[in-house]
Amino acid sequence: MLDRILLSRFRNHRETAVEGTAQFNLLVGENGAGKTNVLEAISLLSPGRGLRRAGLADMPGQDFDGGFAVSAALLVADEEPVQLGTGVLPERPGRRLVQINGAEAPAVRLAEWMSIGWLTPAMDRLFVEGAGARRRFLDRLVLAVRPDHASHATRLENALRERNRLLSDDMPPDRRWLDAIELQLAESGSMVAAARAELVERLEQTLAALPDSPFARPSLAYQPGGPISSEGLARALREGRARERAAQRTLTGPHRDEILVTMAGKGPGKGQAAAECSTGEQKAMLIAITLAHSQLLETGAEQRPRLLLLDEVAAHLDPVRREALFDRLRAGSAQVWLTGTELAPFDAIAGEAAIWEVRSGAVHRLG
Repeated sequence: MLDRILLSRFRNHRETAVEGTAQFNLLVGENGAGKTNVLEAISLLSPGRGLRRAGLADMPGQDFDGGFAVSAALLVADEEPVQLGTGVLPERPGRRLVQINGAEAPAVRLAEWMSIGWLTPAMDRLFVEGAGARRRFLDRLVLAVRPDHASHATRLENALRERNRLLSDDMPPDRRWLDAIELQLAESGSMVAAARAELVERLEQTLAALPDSPFARPSLAYQPGGPISSEGLARALREGRARERAAQRTLTGPHRDEILVTMAGKGPGKGQAAAECSTGEQKAMLIAITLAHSQLLETGAEQRPRLLLLDEVAAHLDPVRREALFDRLRAGSAQVWLTGTELAPFDAIAGEAAIWEVRSGAVHRLG
């Protein structure tokens, strides 16, 4: 688990220390106090842009010098704590720095040490927004199983960006250079697509074994944006050059993947697309997917420490679903961080949780 979490000049936190953590960790306070900022800081100890997907320039506090730092000790049984840190220097505001045990490292290396998942109110519209948001959600789930997924996804993104640049250039692209870029795209793309497909299949099997209540039970299906094999994707890219040069962008590949989500019905073949369900049903399905993913990790060979960041989740559940949520979380090994405006929704776990009050960017221990 994480402990001794330090935030320096991050958002509205000038200097904040969170110590003495437990499996359940509660951050309570008024809206705007800085609770979600703590969760965002923790989420930056993983590859990517964090739970808000904010730009680096938006993270330093307005009254500070333009830099920020986040660090934490990762406690692993019978081993020395691993010191993780990330931040931005004032003189280099556009470059994110990452350190592991004091040595500079690429951000993708953070995935080797632990996996972090999250649910936020902004994700409530996941099923009605564009497919890009669902791909990012899926990739976060894959990353918890495959630490190398971040590297493959980064190589895919870089190759895709370069191919699109060549396709949109006024001059016809050099064929040999295009061949090389497409080979990179096909190799990394096939690994990304295969990992996504495998995770969706395993997650669907886990969900299928769960009861229909108290959370709505979703059914998942992976819809690839092109051939999954490296050879098939390379061939599709090569054969689609003329059409894609006219469109000035790549139209085939994992960047067009989709995850199809339906709420399981009472009979075979019945179900309703998630986008057509009520907001409450969508929220329940999102929680069900998150809990099923956590259960999948518990039964697999994955041994990295895990964190779940749940922002304002309990307040929107009725007492029965809240109790079911806490029971499922308690049965797992993940360290859980929850936020809320008051303690009442967390009465069932208050006796076993570490609790902090957050007020105007300051954190005070309550229990």
